[in-house]
Amino acid sequence: MSTDNPDLTKAAPPAATEDEVAAPPPAADAIVAVDPRLLVREQGLAGYLTEFRRRVRSGDLGSMPVIAALVIIWGVFQGLNSTFLSANNLSTIAFNVVGVGMIAVGIVFVLLLGEIDLSVSYVSGLAGAVFAVLSVNHGVPQGLALVLGILTGTAIGALQGFFFAKVGVPAFVVTLAGFLAWNGAMLWVLGKNGTINLQSGGLLYNLYNYTFADVAFAYGLALIAVLLYLGSSLWEANRRRKAGVPSRPMLDIGIKTAALAIVAFVAAWVLNQAEGLPLCLLLFLLVVVGFDLMLRRTTYGRQIFAVGGGIEAARRAGINVAWIRISVFGLAGTMAAVGGMFLAGQVNSAQSTQGGGNTLMNAIAAAVIGGTSLFGGRGKTWSALLGALVIVSIQQGMYILNLNTAIQYMITGAVLLAAVVVDSVSRRTQKNSGRA
Repeated sequence: MSTDNPDLTKAAPPAATEDEVAAPPPAADAIVAVDPRLLVREQGLAGYLTEFRRRVRSGDLGSMPVIAALVIIWGVFQGLNSTFLSANNLSTIAFNVVGVGMIAVGIVFVLLLGEIDLSVSYVSGLAGAVFAVLSVNHGVPQGLALVLGILTGTAIGALQGFFFAKVGVPAFVVTLAGFLAWNGAMLWVLGKNGTINLQSGGLLYNLYNYTFADVAFAYGLALIAVLLYLGSSLWEANRRRKAGVPSRPMLDIGIKTAALAIVAFVAAWVLNQAEGLPLCLLLFLLVVVGFDLMLRRTTYGRQIFAVGGGIEAARRAGINVAWIRISVFGLAGTMAAVGGMFLAGQVNSAQSTQGGGNTLMNAIAAAVIGGTSLFGGRGKTWSALLGALVIVSIQQGMYILNLNTAIQYMITGAVLLAAVVVDSVSRRTQKNSGRA
């Protein structure tokens, strides 16, 4: 047979095997995933509205529910008593947020793993007792006593994390046992009197009560915060553009910078109308921002989210799950101890009642109400700040209205239940939309 015909000499394409299946064409009505940053860049302000609707439909509500709740709570209490939004009352709220907020920051990290820590309230009380005994009874320098008290919380948290991660005891059981054990340890450390008064004008007193009375200080910090946010946003956008990946448009950066500037300068103005910027609030904000950067920008932070999202998947990805668990519980113990120092500074004493009452419930409620998921893998350290604002605002509103504590507990419980319902519905909506 002749092979002069060039068409016959061309190699025919190999036949498709049974394992090779051609990809079907996309359906005409298929929803194509679009990067929100591209959407905003192309559509401008209309893109924000479209993105907002997409997030609501998919259950990605973020901090919107807690911000809305905070606005409603402030509006209701202001309507019932015109002094609620006064500078002095808002300054009191700013002071009271710090103690429970510091403890709630540690709870956020534990919740990101999908676990719980029931011992943080009495860890905070024990840390305050250790500081008081060392500094008052044994004459240890207050700075060293502060460090040792905080390290006590770190050691306790790491120990509980070890039993959970290595021995396999459920975190609920380990920390419930800690709730009882550390309460007893605190009573034993304080002794028969049950109270140790701290030095007047001492370290913890000043950490909690000191204020920057100079109005320029608060305004200057507000300006620095805005400029740092703007600079970091522009740097990040430029870095992403050079790498050829989607970046935040200038409109988005401008709107968020303006919103931050409004919040920062209004807060500075309100605090300056009272006693000035509290040192304890500044330290709390630095903690929140620092841990937020750690969660979003470091490998360790991403590993925490990975473990909370799925233990087996994280383990197969090469993450040391046991180390993450132990370190997170150690961090929670550390933050509980830090919160305990501020609670002790608030009353300038270490008392047997510290860590009791509703301290534990307020810390957990603050983290959950602020938007941290009980199911793990979703949350921010800003949740501690927002949730603590809600809790303390309810408490302060009840106080100025002279209402019964029982009503305060019922309202706080209702708000907590509403936050969990929103979290559950949001998670189910995300799962149905393929985003969970």
